Amino acid sequence: MTERSVFRTIEYSDPALTEPGFTFVTVFSRALGHRADITFYAPPDSEDAADLPIVLLLHGVYGSHWAWAFKGAAHSTLAELVASGAVPPMVLAMPSDGLWRDGSGYVRHREQDFERWIVDEAPLAARMAVPACSERSPLLIAGLSMGGFAALRLIGKYPDRFRAASAHSAITEASQLDALVAPGSRREWSTDPADTSVLGALRGASTPLPPVRFDCGRDDNLLATNRALHEALEMAGIAHDYAEHGGGHDWPYWRRHLADTLLFFGEVLRGSKA
Repeated sequence: MTERSVFRTIEYSDPALTEPGFTFVTVFSRALGHRADITFYAPPDSEDAADLPIVLLLHGVYGSHWAWAFKGAAHSTLAELVASGAVPPMVLAMPSDGLWRDGSGYVRHREQDFERWIVDEAPLAARMAVPACSERSPLLIAGLSMGGFAALRLIGKYPDRFRAASAHSAITEASQLDALVAPGSRREWSTDPADTSVLGALRGASTPLPPVRFDCGRDDNLLATNRALHEALEMAGIAHDYAEHGGGHDWPYWRRHLADTLLFFGEVLRGSKA
């Protein structure tokens, strides 16, 4: 199967009608069995670059592919950091989670594979939509809340696929989503420990983990569980960076601290972060 045949259909936005750097894509996902959307952003003057790193940036419950850009200003943060030389150019790939009810958890369900949509199909769509991306592009993953749960869990399951992972205000156990999603939403979800627990996924990594970081606001109701994850990782001898900042579980916090993720990724890509 060729790369282009992975998606039965693919639609691209017209560059003459979109803001500079943005590409909006809708594909028919075989992993999901229906269409799904991704917003891409490449910083200015990167059109002629090659093998640009791809940052998978995952949203939380109730959100979609546009949230990180148009609630989180992710593109503005990246453009400023690239322009200042603080980070190398990279491409933001901001997929929907597959739009399962209030949130898919980015996990395998009985009849749909939201994990494969993120790990396999979204990077492929990036290579097809952004000329500066290729099979040699390093892949990094980050997210907030439910998306943070996915980023930390997926680097544990696929340590050979990702160069680094970062999370803000992360859900650390799938059961924490029960208070946020419609009753019964998780009945079709995988119950494998690596699909329900960040700690379970990181402990179960088949090869040494790439660099991992996460942070949480001191006014966030997930602060205690993030602290508990940090302590459990320390006890298990799993290397990671953890930080706490002022703020809550909201977009002002995530807008402010996305720069921490991108700077961390920049260090990894430049080889200064082992």
